[in-house]
Amino acid sequence: MSSQNLTVRMVESLKPGPSRVEYFDRGVRGLALRVSPAGGKSWVLLYRHHRRSRRWTIGRYPTLSLADARERGRAGLRDVERGQDPAEAKWDANEAVTFAELAAKYVTEHARPRKRSWKDDDRQLRREVLPHWQHRAAREIQRRDARELVHAVALRGAPIAANRLRALLHKLFAFAIEHEIIETNPITHVPRPGVERRRNRVLTAEEIRTLWTRLDDEFPPMAAGFRLRLLTAQRGGEVRALRWADLDLQGAWWTIPGESSKNGLPHRVPLTAPVLEILRGLRAIARPDAIYVLEGARGKRQLSEATARLAIPDFRGHDLRRTAASQMASAGVPRLVIGKVLNHAERDVTAVYDRHSYVAEKRAALETWARLLEDIIQSRSRRARVVRFPQS
Repeated sequence: MSSQNLTVRMVESLKPGPSRVEYFDRGVRGLALRVSPAGGKSWVLLYRHHRRSRRWTIGRYPTLSLADARERGRAGLRDVERGQDPAEAKWDANEAVTFAELAAKYVTEHARPRKRSWKDDDRQLRREVLPHWQHRAAREIQRRDARELVHAVALRGAPIAANRLRALLHKLFAFAIEHEIIETNPITHVPRPGVERRRNRVLTAEEIRTLWTRLDDEFPPMAAGFRLRLLTAQRGGEVRALRWADLDLQGAWWTIPGESSKNGLPHRVPLTAPVLEILRGLRAIARPDAIYVLEGARGKRQLSEATARLAIPDFRGHDLRRTAASQMASAGVPRLVIGKVLNHAERDVTAVYDRHSYVAEKRAALETWARLLEDIIQSRSRRARVVRFPQS
């Protein structure tokens, strides 16, 4: 393993990568700074005890500075020379950590601060895992236990739910490794029980007309929610979270803040004429102190019941976003622009340097889609005119 002279500036500037990386210090044999994909940094000491390779997590950066980590690393190596295992006391203390305590620590310190869906993690742990493991020591959980738990969910006829449980346990045990509660991840070689297929459902023109007509019988905010998802091509959760404060009806913009978007990126959505008409209609009937645009129609149960009433075979709300994207593509809108409308995160190197806002292109794409949708609803056979995408 290669090493380098770590400096305070270097330690501060190291950025996370797609996998965990360890940077070894040339000043202390076996001392390394471990950088996780999530950006966490911790000091570890690698050494051999009774001919076995050992890894001791000394502490987390910046709580433990480079100088302090070197001092503790040297002290640990002196213990090894005297025949002692510096990590042994810490492992003995963790023998008593129950899975219930580990789960609570994961939810409080990892899931809640980092995931908008942390309540789903907490609910899944309470329902599927804690009844079986809550009193067991976290270090006692073996691969056989994990496999039996995951497959028990699959045998209930819920293989995809079993996949989700496996993914949650993998994150939780990785968290436990990082915090020196366990040494290995028992879920690592447990296969996913369910075969997942990408959904590619797109509504036909006839189904779009049926949907639009049947929405006339729905509670106005609920009907507006479906129509806004179709017209703007935004995610259902983002539409349900739409606040009046996020809208500029005069300038025809909807700004989705980063904390509300799925990928954490803020997003400006152009508002076309039919969208503005819907929003102004809702504003006219809304309470003066209303915060959310879809007041009274934001619950998941309400949404499920409304979806069932629409009676369109194999229909889910997310199909509206996919339908809008497919229709824009059929109208000649470039895929890059569609991705900008959908607020898809780009992961290639070019995206790092591309700071073009695509404001005009996004507006042109959604206007094209609005005209095409009007033609579909009115049963006109002509295609919507494809606009030239100007540079903003």
